[in-house]
Amino acid sequence: MDFIDYLDSRPIYEQIASRYKQLILTGVLSPNEKLPSVRKLAMELSTNPNTVQKAYAMLEREGYLYSVKGRGNFVRENDSLIDQKKDELKGKMKELIKEIQDLGLDPQELFTAALEEAEEDDRD
Repeated sequence: MDFIDYLDSRPIYEQIASRYKQLILTGVLSPNEKLPSVRKLAMELSTNPNTVQKAYAMLEREGYLYSVKGRGNFVRENDSLIDQKKDELKGKMKELIKEIQDLGLDPQELFTAALEEAEEDDRD
């Protein structure tokens, strides 16, 4: 599993949570699917179980998971997660557009160029 990037400045628990968010939002993990136990994932990632528990707790607080005592952690069925992510991305894009406009550049031109580069990267 490529959950941890030791060159990333974010704490390991945030990296784990971020990777699970991505897997949940893209549909790789289905609603009500069971996640690996804290101990199992900690062993697979060669990290402390407390780190994994912290990531799972963060995901539960944010509505991505639910836990069943004695059974484990499961993906929450929640359609509003994608809407929340869209709103978050829209806010980031608005900030970026403002920054681009402040520099006197054309946001549409930059967006089109970035989109073309991303499509090229996908083909490679």
